[in-house]
Amino acid sequence: MKNIYLVGFMGTGKTAVGKILSKKLGKEFVEMEELIEQREGRAIVDIFKTPGEDHFRKLEKELLLELSQKADLVISCGGGLICNEENLGTLKSTGTVFNLKTSAQKIYERTKKYTHRPLLNVVDPVEQIEELLKKREPFYSRAHYTVESQEQTPQEVADAIINILGNNG
Repeated sequence: MKNIYLVGFMGTGKTAVGKILSKKLGKEFVEMEELIEQREGRAIVDIFKTPGEDHFRKLEKELLLELSQKADLVISCGGGLICNEENLGTLKSTGTVFNLKTSAQKIYERTKKYTHRPLLNVVDPVEQIEELLKKREPFYSRAHYTVESQEQTPQEVADAIINILGNNG
């Protein structure tokens, strides 16, 4: 079976939902950012500082190409991974892509205590989230399915995804 890719902004529940999905479906779970940190031996925030975001995006793209050669994985993707045409093509051709969608305010509430989020280490994080969401929406909207994760628990989002998978092949 093809992979299941979870995309969307940070704080939309990709990791929590992915862990539940993998358990329920009996598939291996991969958290891409966690795997990059393990391989690089340092935190994403440190990779963003030096050598920078471009290097991180390169690592992310290479990892996606590696994972896309496998099957039956549930993969939590970094929030900006889908914002590259090649990555988007890889995602859509090797799996089913689910965009988890949540409001900027809810994302802020869920992520404000995390200092390891490099894109939110700014003066007005809510404004930054809104700007990034607006910029990324044209890519997020090209996922196979969008599932609202605003008011639902990770369990409910996972059940919704399983239901979609069951109804669509």
